Amino acid sequence: MSLDPRDVRAVGLQLGREPRAIRDVAHRCGCGLPDVVETSPRLEDCTPFPTLYYLTCPRAASLIGTLESSGLMKEMTARLETDPELKSRYEAAAEDYVSRRDAMEVLESVPAQGGMPTRVKCLHVLVGHALAVGPGVNPFGDEALALLEDWSRKGPCVDPDGDDVPHKKTRS
Repeated sequence: MSLDPRDVRAVGLQLGREPRAIRDVAHRCGCGLPDVVETSPRLEDCTPFPTLYYLTCPRAASLIGTLESSGLMKEMTARLETDPELKSRYEAAAEDYVSRRDAMEVLESVPAQGGMPTRVKCLHVLVGHALAVGPGVNPFGDEALALLEDWSRKGPCVDPDGDDVPHKKTRS
């Protein structure tokens, strides 16, 4: 699999560091740049890296962080205890996540990420999963996405064709 160097550069600029273990672009922002990448189950040094879908866009990450700080994850987790249908769909999302990761490499005793399937721990992971695989798979990822404004409306978050040096943050 060959990644476009422009995409790798964009992800490096988005993260402010050298991207690790990228396999592919899993989703593109409305501006055309990657906002979610698919990663290998292990880093180059063989350390397990169980986050299959990694959200890279700093604007999206910031918006999701605002949702997380609002107490939304606690509310979502509480709903798992009272809504058996939702719990079943969330368990299926966890199975989907792990089966996609296992198709590349099985990480023994490493569960799905984001708290799946028993709690909501990280909306970044759940939104990344929802963006990568499409609506209807991760119920909480879908719900969080519905609450977010379009992060591409201001245009690209980085300029992969510009003079910025990836992996070095600059002051403005």
